[in-house]
Amino acid sequence: MREYLPLLMLAGALAAVLGCFAWLATRVRRRGTGGAAVRAAMASYDEAFRVTAHESYYEIQAQQERKAPLLSPDVHRHPSGPPTGRPPTAHPRPRRGRRGLRRLLRRLR
Repeated sequence: MREYLPLLMLAGALAAVLGCFAWLATRVRRRGTGGAAVRAAMASYDEAFRVTAHESYYEIQAQQERKAPLLSPDVHRHPSGPPTGRPPTAHPRPRRGRRGLRRLLRRLR
C-alpha cells in the first residue's frame, strides 16, 4: 500500500487544482471579469506567434469603434426596403366610435 501513496497524493493534488480552476471559472463567468483579460492574453500570444491574427485583431477592434454614418434628414427609410427620397405615406387609421364600446358593455350585462 505504501507504493501507491505517492500516486494517490499526486492524483489528489491534481483533483484539488482542477476543482479550484472550475470554481474560479464559474466565479469569473458570473462576474464577467475574465473577458478583457483573456482577450488581452490571446492578443499578446497572437502578436508573438501569429502575426496575421494579431493584425486582424486590431482591425476588428478598429471596426467596432467606428461609428456608422448618419443618414441625411432628407432621406426617408422604409422599414422593409432601401432608403428613398420621398417621405413615407401616412395611412390613416380607421376611427372607431365610442358606440362600439357601449354596445360591448351592454352585451356583457
